[in-house]
Amino acid sequence: MNLSSLSFFRNLRTEKRQFAVIGLGRFGRAVCATLHGLGYEVMGIDADEKRVARVLSDRIATHALELDSTDFTALKEAGVFELDTVIVAIGNYLEASIITTLNLKEGGVKNVVTKASSEIHEKLLKKVGADLVVFPEHEMGCTLARSITKPSILDRFELDPENSIVEVIVPEEFHGKTIADLQLRSRYGLNLLAVSQNNKFIINPPPDARLIGGTAMVVIGSNKDIERLPI
Repeated sequence: MNLSSLSFFRNLRTEKRQFAVIGLGRFGRAVCATLHGLGYEVMGIDADEKRVARVLSDRIATHALELDSTDFTALKEAGVFELDTVIVAIGNYLEASIITTLNLKEGGVKNVVTKASSEIHEKLLKKVGADLVVFPEHEMGCTLARSITKPSILDRFELDPENSIVEVIVPEEFHGKTIADLQLRSRYGLNLLAVSQNNKFIINPPPDARLIGGTAMVVIGSNKDIERLPI
């Protein structure tokens, strides 16, 4: 996520946040299970009877319904339009994804998040009113590529296309040195946010804290400067 998503997530903060997830494939199931595990009321929806039955048997949603989400009346009768946020997880079926998104917006759903499979798909979804479009496969692919080429980077949060916050393994050449010794800001243009110690993070560690090779540290800066780290 980035700055373009800021207004969407700001709006979510004021909602009661009752959710529906339309499309119960792997992505939709994961969203359902996570929301339900966090204690939210979640309605799972799919046109496939077996997927609906599986969600119910696995108890990863509050309710689960078999219905055709391209049918405006069916969505209305199921009470979907009364929910705060609906996630459309049927990105591989372009026509159904677009019609479902259009139905939801015309039905008055305030927050509609839709999975897309291509840039053209994204443009069409935005045309019919999607509030947020996500590319889970694309994002996972990018994450995988970075992981196998830079295994020392444990996690990354992209602030925008040019800047990130990353959790990295402390390189051996940093071992035993204090934060002041490293001069990360002047040498690399990076700011150190946290270091790990005894399986937890110390936020804003003091300048005299010594780093231990093989543990983790969190830095913020430009992607170009992050690439300059000896990792």
